[in-house]
Amino acid sequence: MNRFQGKTYWVIGASEGLGREIAKGLDEAGAHVIVSARSMARLQHLTSGLNNARALQMDVTDAQSVLAAARALGPIDGVVYNAGAYDPMRTQDWDGNAALQMVDVNFNGALRVLGQVIPEFVHEERGDITLIGSLAGYRGLPAAIGYGASKAALISLAETMRHDLKGSGVTIRIVNPGFIKTRLTQKNDFEMPQLMSPETAAGYVLKAMRSRRFRTDFPRPFSWVIKALHVLPDWMIYRGK
Repeated sequence: MNRFQGKTYWVIGASEGLGREIAKGLDEAGAHVIVSARSMARLQHLTSGLNNARALQMDVTDAQSVLAAARALGPIDGVVYNAGAYDPMRTQDWDGNAALQMVDVNFNGALRVLGQVIPEFVHEERGDITLIGSLAGYRGLPAAIGYGASKAALISLAETMRHDLKGSGVTIRIVNPGFIKTRLTQKNDFEMPQLMSPETAAGYVLKAMRSRRFRTDFPRPFSWVIKALHVLPDWMIYRGK
């Protein structure tokens, strides 16, 4: 059975990288895809190569933009929130504007979008929500001011929604990738274990969307290492610091 055939999915943060590949995968599986991002030109370039897709410009940091997009959306079956901002930042190099921008895109933007779709999903007792988090949300990591905190908040949000939506007919899942080769990770000057292509990462996301699993972390074994750090006591993590 094709879970996506004939369904309508709103993919946010779809103009490039992982979001673009998720949109392409859904389109190939027979879904109608509505793609959103700030760049209309990039969205139109994407939709020109898809079978059944529509571009809907939106800035997740602008409440009025989100509201306007939601009003133009029409009925949907699912949402993929993939909008993301990232700048490597150590505490000693604090950039308040950059930190706030990451939080606004990665977390506050999700709140703005969900505020527009959740009431209808709950009322209709149906709907599918996929939040794209990060393994960086499991433990405070070096040079992750803004980014790590925003992804930790997104994971917490998904966990709360999972509790609240049990038995409601609305599905919520959190997908936490590791390092993906995009313009964002090109900013890193350190080795990135198990760096994967957007196409490979999208395959993991689509597989997660086909299942009933709440949480998907990848790639293994890197995800196991990160989650092990999450459960280790503080004295082991910060020893000698």
